[in-house]
Amino acid sequence: MSNGLDEEGQGDAPVENNKNAGISDDTVSSLLERIKVLEDELSSMRTRMDDAENREGNNGIPDEMAVPLPTTKSFPSVRYRNEETRKRVLITGGAGFVGSHLVDKLMLDGHEIIALDNYFTGRKKNIEHWIGHPNFEMVHHDVVNPYFVEVDQIYHLASPASPPHYMYNPVKTIKTNTLGTINMLGLAKRVKATVLLASTSEVYGDPEVHPQPETYWGHVNTIGPRACYDEGKRVAESLMVAYNKQENVKIRIARIFNTFGPRMHMNDGRVVSNFIIQALQDKPITIYGNGTQTRSFQYVTDLVDGLIALMNSNYSLPVNIGNPEEHTIGEFATIIRDLVPGSTSEIVNQESQQDDPQQRRPDIRRAAEQIQWRPQVLMKDGLLKTIEYFRAEIDRNKRGGKPPPEPVRHGGLESRR
Repeated sequence: MSNGLDEEGQGDAPVENNKNAGISDDTVSSLLERIKVLEDELSSMRTRMDDAENREGNNGIPDEMAVPLPTTKSFPSVRYRNEETRKRVLITGGAGFVGSHLVDKLMLDGHEIIALDNYFTGRKKNIEHWIGHPNFEMVHHDVVNPYFVEVDQIYHLASPASPPHYMYNPVKTIKTNTLGTINMLGLAKRVKATVLLASTSEVYGDPEVHPQPETYWGHVNTIGPRACYDEGKRVAESLMVAYNKQENVKIRIARIFNTFGPRMHMNDGRVVSNFIIQALQDKPITIYGNGTQTRSFQYVTDLVDGLIALMNSNYSLPVNIGNPEEHTIGEFATIIRDLVPGSTSEIVNQESQQDDPQQRRPDIRRAAEQIQWRPQVLMKDGLLKTIEYFRAEIDRNKRGGKPPPEPVRHGGLESRR
């Protein structure tokens, strides 16, 4: 049997010989069916042996926790675009909280995306569902160093955005917002791309005008603990305008207000993540100061829609992107606790922080008029989605043997972004 069937194209002659020898057609058919059954059984045995080897390679991880490596990968369905309408887009900070949501939106819309990130605060798992897609490229790169590529649009989001992260290395934060911005503007100049800067409401400092319009120059401390970030963004805006006037680079400037949603870093010290983690774990919800300072929170998908609308507009002056729904920090803590079923967390006040803004609310009339943008997601709906995300993250950490995350304070300062 092995001599007649081992090699391709060698199976017919033995059958003919057997017929000549007086073996009936029924007998031959029966033998061939038996051979087919044996081949199927052998294939099944090989599969089971491979599975056993994979389990042994998981270093004792229980079967229910072992994740087999997929042989093929499926991707979300994306819109088809022809060469004329499909854009090639570079996103710095593309693996971060906001950047990864922007990647999702633009990928689903059919564009080609290059995501740059040095993974200081970004995480590869935020964009892993796109890795391998022909329209997506992930590049490990620090924008402090030049990067050369042919693109149509640049979203410059790279920068740590919470005090524990940007205060960890203040000099590097300043470099990212100055040298990184210069590098992106130089690239935009060379390839004639439009560049959007993700600036911040922190440029207004502790404002004396309320709500804050884009025409307000701000009330800032240039040498305070937040200065590395605040002043870095102010210089970045100045660089954008200078390149626009001197080199005719097409620019967009988005002043982003407090944003929350899934993929927030659990240890970034922002007020939303701190409050949710504390409420989920029935720990005291800590408010720094008397809780009367106000904030306005927008859901991340609203921000992404605003960034894309601004990029595709023809408007070069700064635009506030935020939700004007305003709450005190004390009210916000109560709202989050009430949205977590069964939470018994008490709300406690601690010493206030240096340069903590007392009020923050965007005037978004310019966004409504120039880019036809307004936030669409109700704060409560966004919080419910974010709470479920953090609940899943905490559960996953427990299954992986990691301790639950603790709310973060860095250098005596909690983030209010």
